[in-house]
Amino acid sequence: VVVPHENVADLAAWAVGEFGADGMAHVVASTSLNFDVSVFEMFGPLLCGGTVEVMRDVLELGDPAHAGRSVSLISGVPSAVAQLVGGGPSVAAREVALAGEAVSAGDANAVVRAVGAERFANIYGPTEATVYAAAWYTRDEITGVPPIGAPLRNTRLYVLDAALQPVPVGVAGELYIAGPGLARGYHRRPGLSAERFVADPHGPAGTRMYRTGDLVRWSADGNLDYLGRTDF
Repeated sequence: VVVPHENVADLAAWAVGEFGADGMAHVVASTSLNFDVSVFEMFGPLLCGGTVEVMRDVLELGDPAHAGRSVSLISGVPSAVAQLVGGGPSVAAREVALAGEAVSAGDANAVVRAVGAERFANIYGPTEATVYAAAWYTRDEITGVPPIGAPLRNTRLYVLDAALQPVPVGVAGELYIAGPGLARGYHRRPGLSAERFVADPHGPAGTRMYRTGDLVRWSADGNLDYLGRTDF
């Protein structure tokens, strides 16, 4: 996936704007550099003078050697971070940001309680949209399936039917992402790029949108609920 540098800079600027300098002050970077979430973990803190603490694996946070330590943000994949709960994590965190796969309310609440987090973020996005495209935040106990949230700045999200027309609130449709955060396409794969990055009939002339293959629906409060894949 070909992602311009300016897209990464905009993602880092969003991270600082959303989480603030305090939230980016000490971020645990435990995601493999082969996974796009590592871009968020590294460049957000560095943009505002924060500390990036590189760990081989997020499970290192459960090591008794870290007892009593505090960080500003723990980021990771839900299934990995949830494993911290059983072992009793030794590190406290101000915020928890999970992404990369669906998360249950039970796992989210357990992780928040285990690290004493003040706020939880469920973040969604494919690499084709420069890591993240939507996010949902809460400071309360989570009931029900956490939504994937509302679009980030400079991002347009469409829920469309087979004719590329918007569906009503509460009706399932395929998620399309548009805006300057889109990647240029797939390296040396023009056919696949043309298939997934299509003309945006709802945006300015000449713009594109990315067909995610994800099935979602808008809720009445303006957040997106993730329902599954359209191709499975």
